[in-house]
Amino acid sequence: MHIYIDFMTSKSSVTTCNCFAIRQAARFVSQLYERHYARAGITAAQFSLLAYIAEAGTAGMADMAEAMVMDRTTLVRALKPLERDGYVVSEPEGKGSRKLLLALSPKGQQKLSEGVECWHAAQAEYVELVGDERANNLRQMLLAIPTGKTA
Repeated sequence: MHIYIDFMTSKSSVTTCNCFAIRQAARFVSQLYERHYARAGITAAQFSLLAYIAEAGTAGMADMAEAMVMDRTTLVRALKPLERDGYVVSEPEGKGSRKLLLALSPKGQQKLSEGVECWHAAQAEYVELVGDERANNLRQMLLAIPTGKTA
């Protein structure tokens, strides 16, 4: 109770909390993008996974988990619907290897193309809301956070 009272009576509040602000903005932006991706029948997270795999050509789970800042279990769970629906295929990295490489199937490439159309619409709406320069600056700052580099 004492900590709660100190928090509420000091100059601190949820509006000065970085985590609160980032999560609030992330939910707002996610909802905007989700609305557009719904036309393609995928989620924003699924689009990101499809796009990552497409850019990589083939993707290993460890590299993908690191790039997406996801633990392996969460990544496996996120990939299951994409594999189930035939968008992503996996095969061993080499003969006898337990490591799997992920790739887009032709159906996955088509789904990604549908998603790209939705992405363009979402990007345009987002830029209209926040402005082009601000969107670019914010994206660069946010991308720098996980790497520890300054924008």
